[in-house]
Amino acid sequence: MKIIAMIPARYSATRFPGKLMKDLGGKSVILRTYEAALNTELFDEVYVVTDSEIIKENITNAGGNVIVSKKEHECGSDRIAEAVTDINTDIVINVQGDEPFIDKTSLSKLIEVFKADTKKEIDLASLKVQITNKKDIENPNNVKVITDVNNLAIYFSRSVIPYHRDATINVKYYKHKGVYAFRKQALLDFYNRPITPLEAAEKIEAIRYQEIGKKIKMVETTVEAVGIDTPEDLEKAKQYLNL
Repeated sequence: MKIIAMIPARYSATRFPGKLMKDLGGKSVILRTYEAALNTELFDEVYVVTDSEIIKENITNAGGNVIVSKKEHECGSDRIAEAVTDINTDIVINVQGDEPFIDKTSLSKLIEVFKADTKKEIDLASLKVQITNKKDIENPNNVKVITDVNNLAIYFSRSVIPYHRDATINVKYYKHKGVYAFRKQALLDFYNRPITPLEAAEKIEAIRYQEIGKKIKMVETTVEAVGIDTPEDLEKAKQYLNL
């Protein structure tokens, strides 16, 4: 089974423009992410997928693999799907470009889902982390996920799910972490379908996979990623790097 990592990397970012090219201990954020993905030794190949000549130059100058997007894309899945169309692979892992401190253990668990799925019934695997803080649970920026007894995703929402009507019942809440592992065909099927109604309403790309009938296996992790969405996050990452 061939497994590759794709790192979607847009230069523009609403909250923190150019964040992937910011300096993090002498290297750009995106280069540190690329090197971290390589160093896991989980992948047969690692690619950065970008619309930016600046990012392309940064990665290629370091000897890395880059695929330049041919057009604008609404989401990371679309960008990766275009890039992977002509690449021979079985499984594609979407690594977040703004998370340079990769959690190898969690990525290994995603890969194990497909190794154990001998009947090829699972189309995607993704991560969830339990949240207990009321503000985190109610924050619409945190996408929540509910699953069935087999840890297959039932639904994703920015709303609070499940609704806790009976306070005597112990309910756990899980946040969806946007790290995906795809079968290549599931990714292409997603790419070839228009945005679906519930996906458009929630602005959550995982829902399109569900609306077109794909099965998503959720894997629980306890690791919260060190993502870089703001200048403050970058300062925290620099401190983390020096620990």
